[in-house]
Amino acid sequence: MKILALAKYSLDVAEIRVDSASGALRMTGVPQRFGDLDKGAVEVAVRLKETSDAVVEVLCLGPPAARAATKDVLAMGADEATVIEDPYDGAADAAVAARVLEAAIRKRGPFDLIICGFASDDGYSHQTGPRLAERLGLPFVSYAREISLEGGVLMADRDLEDGIQTVSVPLPAIVSVAEEAFVPRRVTLLQAMKAQKKPTNMWSLEQDLGLSEEALDKVSGYSVICETGIVVDRKQHMLKGMDVTEMADLFIDMLVEEEVLALKGGG
Repeated sequence: MKILALAKYSLDVAEIRVDSASGALRMTGVPQRFGDLDKGAVEVAVRLKETSDAVVEVLCLGPPAARAATKDVLAMGADEATVIEDPYDGAADAAVAARVLEAAIRKRGPFDLIICGFASDDGYSHQTGPRLAERLGLPFVSYAREISLEGGVLMADRDLEDGIQTVSVPLPAIVSVAEEAFVPRRVTLLQAMKAQKKPTNMWSLEQDLGLSEEALDKVSGYSVICETGIVVDRKQHMLKGMDVTEMADLFIDMLVEEEVLALKGGG
């Protein structure tokens, strides 16, 4: 069995700062990494490998620096990685990303199961997985929090707003995993050392996949008009010099005033 995990090497959004005066995003020096959502997809693939005879590959659309960073996900237990050099520097929309990933999957595959995060840490569009499934003609299961394979069938518990839905689809299939459902494992020093010997392929759009930026630009569904950060001023109130009961009453009054709490009966 061949399992493919999709992992995006992108900006660490937690490190992006906003200029309070202009609202401009301070992008200089922001590091890039494989996000937790992407590592969660690798975690699922490796868990399935541990209970079967599967081979796990990782596919990434990212900058050349991602090649060295793939050792982090290979150390988790994946067997091989492929990085497609991204000329869009992470700004490609889901329509473009799906075309590129489709071409790479058709070249590397076929795969029995393709796993991705429900969204990427930076774009957060929720579209790449379903778009890719449509292009490959594969069944798609989203927001999975539990996954198992039984005789050529994928069983999954889907995380819905008001409950859990259990579904099954025949393989091959694509599944996206829910946020925080699969916590990426910590790797040991020995695993990190072994990962250095695992292969990572570096592909280009034109030479390896036969795709051109000009053709991909025509399928892009959006353009960036502006980028403005939002600065939220946090209110700080200190309550002191009173007994606990009086302090609790005043605290509740403050929450009601800020509409954080609503009192029943109007008072």
